[in-house]
Amino acid sequence: MQDLVGRLTALDPDASETLKVISYFDTLSAGGAGLDGLLRGAAVLSGVVAGAERRSRTTRYSPRGLLVTDTEIHRSLQRTTRSGSVWLERVGPPHANDEMILERLGLAVDLAEARRNPESALETALDSAAPADERAKALARLRVRPNAHVRLIATATEAPVMCAPSTVVPTRYGLVRATLDLTGDLPLTEPAGLGPRLSADRAPESWEGAVIAYRLTEPETPVVDATDIGALLILAQAYEPRTPHDDVRALARLDPRSADIVRVLVESDSVRSAAAALGMHHSTVQAKHESLTRALGYDPRSITGHARYIAAALLLRLTDPAWLVNSNHLQR
Repeated sequence: MQDLVGRLTALDPDASETLKVISYFDTLSAGGAGLDGLLRGAAVLSGVVAGAERRSRTTRYSPRGLLVTDTEIHRSLQRTTRSGSVWLERVGPPHANDEMILERLGLAVDLAEARRNPESALETALDSAAPADERAKALARLRVRPNAHVRLIATATEAPVMCAPSTVVPTRYGLVRATLDLTGDLPLTEPAGLGPRLSADRAPESWEGAVIAYRLTEPETPVVDATDIGALLILAQAYEPRTPHDDVRALARLDPRSADIVRVLVESDSVRSAAAALGMHHSTVQAKHESLTRALGYDPRSITGHARYIAAALLLRLTDPAWLVNSNHLQR
């Protein structure tokens, strides 16, 4: 499916987007996603609130993955399922893939309802928007005590499933496989993000840290532990990857050579030692330092500037790839 999507992208963009929708929901279903995960996925894909009514209970999620609780429901498109209905809440004319998203959502919800497996229990256990009593019931289905210490592991959706409860979850960074580590000695599939080890009733916190850690992996560091991120984890959790901060935008505008120079300037004790590390003349690096200060809007070697650079560099790695590709600000 992924190969077919790639081949069709250049030939027929609309058709490739349709196949991407199908592939997206197939991945969720294959990973055992439950109703909440499927609705979050539909909301992310469509960019509007997605909802479902099942056994007289209504559940709605926003594109940011948050539960929507207001009483006004605008069902622009709706589809009947075996146990109720699903819908999208778009104001204005429907988008090209709305019908396909709704169709695949309905099919996936029916499939999830048919199997009601432990994977959906894990999804509920790590959902911060789910009521505490529902998360407790989910942990009971997984035979995990609320005070047991666990750690969530984030890996690619296609990564081999470990010998532990696992499911595929939609996140603001795309689909990610979640694995509940009960022992602390699971063999890791790289790349992997490790959440902090917490009591099971705080599984959503561990999962959020694991997702951010996974996003920060790279070939040089294929496994990242959220506890190593320290206080920057709080900043990363608050960051919205689709609306980059001005400091992130400024850093993203730099060409690769300038980005390397500013990194070495920040890491070096002096401009002279930075010049030696870069193999450049001191006066050239000094001039580059001054131009970079103007481009960034701050001196990256000052105390405050150093902190701003470190934060911007971290958040740049969390920024939505679609923005990085489509932004007119970037110089390639």
